[in-house]
Amino acid sequence: MRCPFCGNDDTQVKDSRPTEDNTAIRRRRQCPNCAARFTTFERIQLRELTVIKSNGQRSPFDRDKLARSMMIAMRKRPVEPERVERVANGIVRRLESLGEAEIPSTVIGEMVMEALSNLDPVAYVRFASVYRNFHEARDFEQFIGELGGEPED
Repeated sequence: MRCPFCGNDDTQVKDSRPTEDNTAIRRRRQCPNCAARFTTFERIQLRELTVIKSNGQRSPFDRDKLARSMMIAMRKRPVEPERVERVANGIVRRLESLGEAEIPSTVIGEMVMEALSNLDPVAYVRFASVYRNFHEARDFEQFIGELGGEPED
């Protein structure tokens, strides 16, 4: 593993242990060159997934991008980051269990929306505003009205 601080190719594992949800191995590493310490995570990947975007473009699935987008929606919300990580892991497992190597981005987006609706309503609306491309305040009003079951104008 390359040191992220000095670029040395050889680092030493000082400690390994499973994460709380047993979906990854957490490794504490130290660089013998600069003595910097850092943490890496090793996860099981069942298959290579490819995301088919709405414009037809294909790109490799990035679990970190999924978790990052959820964390952005959760920013300053009272939800522990570990809980978001567990939800992201659950979404990845669901995607891998679909049995398809290529997955439309809409499927991923809907899974994230469903997960966020159960985690935090504010994060759900934040994510929806980006995912569904809200342009004006009326878009928020309409979406929130649908959440509350209020009839639309």
